Amino acid sequence: MSSNETSDADTGPDAGTHADLSPAASQLRIATFRLARRMRTQRAVDSMSDGQFAVLAALKVHGPHTLGDLAERERVSAPSMNRTVNCLQDSGYIVRGADERDGRKVVISLTPEGTAVVEETARRRDAWVEATLAELTPAERETLAAAAAIMERMVAR
Repeated sequence: MSSNETSDADTGPDAGTHADLSPAASQLRIATFRLARRMRTQRAVDSMSDGQFAVLAALKVHGPHTLGDLAERERVSAPSMNRTVNCLQDSGYIVRGADERDGRKVVISLTPEGTAVVEETARRRDAWVEATLAELTPAERETLAAAAAIMERMVAR
């Protein structure tokens, strides 16, 4: 298509809409990443990577998984997940065991220590958010509550 030609997307009923949203999208993206980065600093084990914690959290929320299922859930390769799992196992946060339904499969489960890390990290993160919310006005807290509901709808799409 030459620079003088336009596609249907450029001339349809939503033409220009996305371009008009670009500054707001960038601002939301940046603020969301900065907030997430700040919350990630509130963790029970400082030396644990975000990827390692994500595996522990997935096991806490969704229960035992095979290595392949964990890799798929976290969108990483099986060899990468194997390295993460090995590190977590060496630290005592997870164990590998035989699948109750299929003894040929190996399932990865949290240990009590791994559960404690997830729970303490969640507690610290909640405490940080609560302290930060306490510094805001009631109107700002209402705005953030509405924004949280909207963001949940966005990620559910």
